[in-house]
Amino acid sequence: MLLDVDGMKCGGCVRSVERTLLDQPGVCEASVNLVTRSAWIRFEDDAVADLDGVVQALTARGFLAQPRETNAFGAAVEADRSWGWWQQWRQLIVALVLLVLSVVGHLAEAGTVHVPPLGSLPFHAGLATVALVGPGRPILIAGWRAARMGVPTMDTLVSLGVGSAYLASLVALAWPQVGWPCFFNEPVMLLGFVLLGRFLEERARRRTGRALQDLAALQPDVARLLMDDGTIREVPVSALRPGERVQLLAGDRVPVDGIVREGHSAVDLSSLTGEPLPLDASPGAELSSGSLNLEATLMVEVQRIGRETALARIIDLVEQAQARKAPIQGLADRVAGQFCYAVVSFAILTFLFWWQVGCRLWPQVLDVPVALMDHGHAHGLHGSLGAGAETPLGLALQLSIAVLVVACPCALGLATPTVITVSSGLAAKQGWLFRGGDVIELAASVQRMVFDKTGTLTLGRPLVDSVLASKDPPQTLQLAASLEQTSRHPLAHALLQEAQRLQLPLLGVESSRTTPGAGMEGRLQGVEGLVRVGSPEWLQDQGVSWTEQQQQTLDSAVQRGQSLVAVALAENPLGLVTVDDRLRPDASLAIQRLRDQGQSVAMLSGDRRQTVERVGRELGFADADLAWQLLPHQKLERLELLRDQGAVAMVGDGINDAPALAAADLGIAVGTGTQIAQDTADLVLLGDRLEAVPEALCLAKRTMSKIRQNLIWAFGYNLIALPIAAGVLLPGFGLLLSPPLAALLMAFSSVSVVLNALSLRLR
Repeated sequence: MLLDVDGMKCGGCVRSVERTLLDQPGVCEASVNLVTRSAWIRFEDDAVADLDGVVQALTARGFLAQPRETNAFGAAVEADRSWGWWQQWRQLIVALVLLVLSVVGHLAEAGTVHVPPLGSLPFHAGLATVALVGPGRPILIAGWRAARMGVPTMDTLVSLGVGSAYLASLVALAWPQVGWPCFFNEPVMLLGFVLLGRFLEERARRRTGRALQDLAALQPDVARLLMDDGTIREVPVSALRPGERVQLLAGDRVPVDGIVREGHSAVDLSSLTGEPLPLDASPGAELSSGSLNLEATLMVEVQRIGRETALARIIDLVEQAQARKAPIQGLADRVAGQFCYAVVSFAILTFLFWWQVGCRLWPQVLDVPVALMDHGHAHGLHGSLGAGAETPLGLALQLSIAVLVVACPCALGLATPTVITVSSGLAAKQGWLFRGGDVIELAASVQRMVFDKTGTLTLGRPLVDSVLASKDPPQTLQLAASLEQTSRHPLAHALLQEAQRLQLPLLGVESSRTTPGAGMEGRLQGVEGLVRVGSPEWLQDQGVSWTEQQQQTLDSAVQRGQSLVAVALAENPLGLVTVDDRLRPDASLAIQRLRDQGQSVAMLSGDRRQTVERVGRELGFADADLAWQLLPHQKLERLELLRDQGAVAMVGDGINDAPALAAADLGIAVGTGTQIAQDTADLVLLGDRLEAVPEALCLAKRTMSKIRQNLIWAFGYNLIALPIAAGVLLPGFGLLLSPPLAALLMAFSSVSVVLNALSLRLR
């Protein structure tokens, strides 16, 4: 179950929301995403889902929540946030105007600008009051509410900083004898920079979720329904029912999952699977919702609608992936949950140290006129925070405020989810569906890949490879295909497909008889004699004798592991048709790319030994990495042995692969496989490209690299900025961090984390 949660600003908010959700009756698991402003919850199997109680609990803590609204197709309905966006923009504009006026007033006080009224203390006090009552009011209220609830957040730190500066200025204005400078311009600057940083962060954050919106946009709203009288009517897609037929014109998006019944066209699947080549759609072809009809009109029978369509399942998987956390995020969340307490404690210690100890140890610090990166000087009673402090109490207050403002729990909270959101969106555009951030992290660490053979490394369907030991190969193939045209055996399908490819006409069948497990014999129109098609051993039992040369050819083909279909007319052998389950065109390149990435590869198959060894030789597998004639439970046993050597990924496509996919550390299902294989896999690769396996693993590794960069930056920033703000450089170098610059650095820290996540799109 997904909830939309508003009001989260930092990692502390995330921790608070998670704790609130887990405290609710029946909730056994909760994961909160700061980037998408969403929470994923799972109830116990025997628990009654009390969503109203969950929503009320979050609302009581100041986080407005509601169940994720979806349309008929499972796509998330984008809430109307136009008013909130306009309100945020308006607050920023007002804050920036006040900031400009404050700077002009500061210049007027210094004599640079000759507008005396703007340099007066009442003018600056008024600007600060308007800033707090106007654009700063939501921050102050949210910060106070979070502190009252016992879960301080970023708003709490900012509120303490600007509130302390404002109150200290009022005290200095009312009682000049305390010796504090008035710094009414600081609350104005702090709020302006904080709101600017949040605005830029929000814009960047919205870009991280654009991939999911693009997927939802693939679903058309209306379809052209074929009526019983043959007329076409446009109807809402939600009104369609299975079995009805819809018309697709060139340029139309497919509105449902369906089967082509009439027409021929090319269909672009790249939006769903990343496949660059279009599908040749003809009667019988299956189409997925969201694909694009390119050339001609098609008539499609509706198979699945709404949340059952392929597009809806993709969107659902992406939403779950963005909601489920990567384990690496746990440390950041634990730190962020206690971060605000630590910062407030550190600010108090800073205040006490400089008030009672620091100024006595280094009395010269009270003469420092310049703040780090701030060349403003004190002017009378109105000065810049961090510059021109005349008393220990004034300096202590200034430095403690700088500590509150420079701290940035936002970067800790955004470090992982922003990258996971961007990565899962990029993967979805390529047709790679990770089931969560934990799957992405696991995919980046796997070092051993195990492949199923049939349908994974191979195409999964037999095709004619060659005709051996035949004086007239086309005739041999024509007779075999003609006799097998009434059979449903997979090898018969291969013969018929090859005859169609070579445009060989099929002869009529006068009579036929099938010997189960051996072959078929019968008479064809215009052909004298009995035609036999089957295994070489069966033909020999029927009196067909091979020449010595033909026997050598047969033995050689058997040693290569090829499937053989022998063809004879009466007692005369006509030739041998070799049938292979061919390798996927990119199988060799995919395996090589995995080896280049440092992966060790192995193959498990239920096929016979000769075939597995032949495929292994073609792909460069060592004999020790091959296993054949395995039943599903035997694949599980082999997989358990491999898992003793480290994390193992299993790549498969069939029903018999489902147990192994579920048992592996990372189950990867190729999208052309069965539904049960996809349901049990952690990573689903849509389309026919086996190269998607190394590419998806490469994306996972890049994702984890970006996450580590973000975490190093988030932790490193706070570890460096907080001591500097506390005045560690003041005694030795005469430098300190002014609160306006601290606010800029705090905003930059959050924005840089999001921008680093967005840089995943550059490759």
